[in-house]
Amino acid sequence: MSNHSVISTDKAPQAIGTYSQAIKAGSTVYLSGQIPLVPATMEMVDGDMEAQIEQVFSNLTAVCEAAGGSLQDIVKLNIFLTDLSHFALVNEVMARHFTQPYPARAAIGVASLPKGAGVEMDGIMDIA
Repeated sequence: MSNHSVISTDKAPQAIGTYSQAIKAGSTVYLSGQIPLVPATMEMVDGDMEAQIEQVFSNLTAVCEAAGGSLQDIVKLNIFLTDLSHFALVNEVMARHFTQPYPARAAIGVASLPKGAGVEMDGIMDIA
């Protein structure tokens, strides 16, 4: 992995498995999935689904900034939801964090997520 570098920050939850928070390859940054863990405690955020979504965006923001970019540099965003009825809420919260052009995106319904999270997101950034 000579042309790859690990991106890491204590402002986002530490990896809880055999992965990195992000990997930079050239001008592309591959962001690992973030769930609504509070970095300081490594516990799930208190609150409703909106609080979970906001925490995920906060965690993604921290990793993006550690890579030298911002959420706006995400070109592809994957959203995993245990309940697709929260799709409209994801759109509402996402509109607070992104401006046009919005990233390409997928929203996928899943049976479960780590630590009982209701949402997880990963993405790809271009910081050219």
